[in-house]
Amino acid sequence: MTALRLGTRRSALATTQSGWVADRLRAAGHEVEMVEITTEGDVSGELLTAIGGTGVFAAAIRHALLDGRIDVAVHSLKDLPTTPEPGLVIAAVPVREDSRDVLVAREGLTLGELPAGSVVGTGSPRRTAQLAALGLGLDIRPIRGNVGTRIGFVTSGKLDAVVLARAGLSRLGRLDEATEVIDPIQMLPAPGQGALAVECRSDRADVVAAVSVLDDADTRACVLAERSLLSTLEAGCTAPVGALAEVVEGDEGLELSLRAFAGSEDGSVELRRSLVGRYDEPAALGSRLAHILLEDGAADLQVSSSAGPAPDHAPHQPEQVS
Repeated sequence: MTALRLGTRRSALATTQSGWVADRLRAAGHEVEMVEITTEGDVSGELLTAIGGTGVFAAAIRHALLDGRIDVAVHSLKDLPTTPEPGLVIAAVPVREDSRDVLVAREGLTLGELPAGSVVGTGSPRRTAQLAALGLGLDIRPIRGNVGTRIGFVTSGKLDAVVLARAGLSRLGRLDEATEVIDPIQMLPAPGQGALAVECRSDRADVVAAVSVLDDADTRACVLAERSLLSTLEAGCTAPVGALAEVVEGDEGLELSLRAFAGSEDGSVELRRSLVGRYDEPAALGSRLAHILLEDGAADLQVSSSAGPAPDHAPHQPEQVS
């Protein structure tokens, strides 16, 4: 048995996700103590684009790992920068929740039923770009806040709808409040959406061994492909990006199918490309598809926000699970 201090943000979603991991570690015979950590993203009311993107959620917890105040951290994988953090390792990527986005709208409406001019909230340039590309005439507004706050914008009548990650609602037991699960054909999720990363210090072999039993090979392969695509695009593209990899049966065994989106936030340009590759070479698949996007025009796309790199699309800024 290993005694583990597990660091988590204080939000309901973060503690639920961390508690899910803690329960599985306890079931494997380990003693787990939950340690709450406050991050800049939790205390600031500014848009994430103004405070550096959702990397601010991971930074404080990673510092606690490196300082030895905690032994294990649980992150929403899409909150993590694609560049590895020296001294840390993602020891497990547990089985993934459904990665799709959902709509929560007034009167049970779907995207297709929302009248033109309906006000839809999201904090994600990726969602903004793909909503705009649908050509539905929606008024898309930037918002912040946890899952409850965002849904409250709809129930209070301030917004007609919000778009959230299905995984967040599912983990919080609020999936019945979604009025539509959005097909990836319309809106590809953020790279890593729905997946968790269980991180620890690379020099703690005992902790790595304790945590690695939670790793799911299929989930790890899929998110590696998605994050490799994002990492490659970061060198030459600041456009909103979506990606989804899936394990499929090929002629010679398991393969990975990867779909990706890059586009402009106003919806005027959208690039959607796909590629199938080897199951055991996910990073190579992601890199190849990213280069196809860059060659087809993604390199010419620029994020429209003047507040700096935005979450959920490019330089080290994947978005919140919410």
